[in-house]
Amino acid sequence: MNHKALIAMSGGVDSSVAALLMQEQGYTCTGVTMKLFNNEDIGLPVMDSKCCSLNDIQDAKSVCAKMGMEHFTFNYGDRFRAEVIDRFINAYMHGMTPNPCIDCNRYLKFGELFHKAKELGCDYVVTGHYARIRYDEAKGRYVLLKAVNPDKDQSYVLYSMTQEQLAHVQFPLGNLSKPEVRAIAEKHGFVTAHKHDSQDICFIQNGMSYADFIELRTGHKFPPGNFVDTKGNVLGRHKGIIHYTIGQRKGLGLALPEPMYVQHIDTQKNEVVLSTNAELFTTTLTATDINLIDCERITEPRRIKARIRYHHAEQWATVTQPDDNTLQIVFDEPQRAITKGQAVVMYDGDVVVGGGRII
Repeated sequence: MNHKALIAMSGGVDSSVAALLMQEQGYTCTGVTMKLFNNEDIGLPVMDSKCCSLNDIQDAKSVCAKMGMEHFTFNYGDRFRAEVIDRFINAYMHGMTPNPCIDCNRYLKFGELFHKAKELGCDYVVTGHYARIRYDEAKGRYVLLKAVNPDKDQSYVLYSMTQEQLAHVQFPLGNLSKPEVRAIAEKHGFVTAHKHDSQDICFIQNGMSYADFIELRTGHKFPPGNFVDTKGNVLGRHKGIIHYTIGQRKGLGLALPEPMYVQHIDTQKNEVVLSTNAELFTTTLTATDINLIDCERITEPRRIKARIRYHHAEQWATVTQPDDNTLQIVFDEPQRAITKGQAVVMYDGDVVVGGGRII
């Protein structure tokens, strides 16, 4: 049987090589570029170049043409605004710090694109993520694993994938390093071979702060309020709660007798609570909106390693699941600045156990 693969083509080197590797395995491949926003959505002049620009689309088309692949561009701007940009804004407005890449993967790449693949009769969706998928015979489940190269591993932002998605998704780059990927692209003369990697938050233009973006999108100026310490003593005035995130020290604009950090954002009182560094450490967290991959449910306390942000080193912890949509995690050692809105992702060796959103 000749399997068909729908390749998510961003116009970068990773997706270009992912397409090539699938074609070399005998798959009939179709390239798709997802246009996620227009420049005016993110406060750029219409003619400025940006991710999702004509240049990216043309680069994807060029790579597809070189391999004799069909290429389509689909506009998912409305869905991206609702599920990624609006969620991002809403989180900051409620004192949380989101990870929009997780929402983009969940709702767009493995949501909308997954449905599109079915419509087009494709057996698999393929992306340039650095991760691996394996079927575990003993568990009777598909499992998500870290990439072989730890420096490029992206399993953290993929924890929300379902069993159905894992059964019909492939990550051809999971065993490769970035230099190896660029070498393959260069060997085949791809225009993307030496293209720079895209920035983390694709819809925020260079030089614009998160706060400026939110005020531009909402048309709302967030009022100043008080900085207070953990006892409620007023330490000064802040410039609006969306300018701050947990653990922040720089940019507070205060002259204090000792270093102070953002510990909590009280949206009801419009206060930013500051503490010493020592007061930022805690051993417990609660997460909701959970997804488990290597098991259906955690029925008894389980030893895992957990990561509380993308570049955080995994730490030993014990997890319990008190109900269908909640995880309780207790770390062996106190962790600094556990942040509401971020994802906690659990690992058993290289295997992703699952994760959820810290509340």
